[in-house]
Amino acid sequence: MNIPILDLKAQYKSIKEEIIAATMEVYQSQRFILGPKVEALENEIAAYTQVKYAVGVSSGTDALLISLMSANICPGDLVVTSPYTFFSTAGSIARLGAIPVFVDIDPHTYNIDPEKLEKKISTLNTEERSRLKAIVPVHLFGQCADMEDIIAIAKSLDLVIIEDAAQAIGSEYRFSDGLFKRAGSMGAYGCFSFFPSKNLGSFGDGGMVTTNDEKKYQELKIIRVHGSQPKYYHRSIGGNFRLDALQAAILLVKFRYLDRWTEKRRENARIYRELFARKGVEEVELPFENKGRHIYNQFVIKVDRNRDELKQSLLNQGIGCEIYYPVPLHVQECFRYLGYRPEDCPVSVEAAAQTIALPIYPELKYEQIEYIVEKISSFYKGNVGS
Repeated sequence: MNIPILDLKAQYKSIKEEIIAATMEVYQSQRFILGPKVEALENEIAAYTQVKYAVGVSSGTDALLISLMSANICPGDLVVTSPYTFFSTAGSIARLGAIPVFVDIDPHTYNIDPEKLEKKISTLNTEERSRLKAIVPVHLFGQCADMEDIIAIAKSLDLVIIEDAAQAIGSEYRFSDGLFKRAGSMGAYGCFSFFPSKNLGSFGDGGMVTTNDEKKYQELKIIRVHGSQPKYYHRSIGGNFRLDALQAAILLVKFRYLDRWTEKRRENARIYRELFARKGVEEVELPFENKGRHIYNQFVIKVDRNRDELKQSLLNQGIGCEIYYPVPLHVQECFRYLGYRPEDCPVSVEAAAQTIALPIYPELKYEQIEYIVEKISSFYKGNVGS
């Protein structure tokens, strides 16, 4: 049996005619940069994420970068984030000359740990605290970080929150008062990616920034067109961060299916749990669902031994799998100048060594999940290849 880690061809097949019709409209209009398609998508995403405004940009990375620019993050500023995430989270901070401050993760959710965040801030001296400007929590794998505590910490220190929600469109967090809020609606900015592998993926790169602040909204729109307002008159230095109309048209089609696809991912996660429980595979720790709605951009398990051997065994048997992420950011070569040691974020190091992502896409069939679980069970029972 051949099971890819993600099957975008199956998804495309189901909506092919709608995609072709939508892109033909753009070809006929000859409006390829921004325009009505982008505006329509911005309105849809703003409503979906429960915010007032959304700004289409060129990628999830640029969503982070433009948000940091709007927040006036400058060289030498300190910005707290997670070491266990895709590179662009910390890379965008460093590109502006700011300094990433890495705080270790919760061992169950893999999101930044609020207790460790508070402890890290308490170790900063007076001068460092004066340069501390923002927190970038990551909603990793489709589950929101523990935002209630993070928001409280940010408010007490007057810090900007920029949510990295690249993997979390539609995920929800439940506050202690019972209120649910969606990823991208809880900070000053929410940053989304439409990379093809995301739950809502384009046919290339694309991203979105969400906000409830009209001033920030207007500023983001100016920054994404080289800081010009009106055209050719530049009050500030921005960049070319525009979302193109073809990607917006494709995303508008796919957006109609987003909740249906997400619920299928959640159903597949339930099936995994049921089958792993039936097999009694003690070596495997399944994804932890915290407070709210997990959208399962990835289905990441943690194993207590032989992760790399398990990966190779699965690949040998036709099962796609991936490691997110093999090297935590605090020990990446490019951040060596920051002086972190592996033991400074031990939970991240452990996660990098013991986790592996399994297929979770909506088109995955029951018998395919059954096959995957069977092969993992056989691996740990010493019956590899059976």
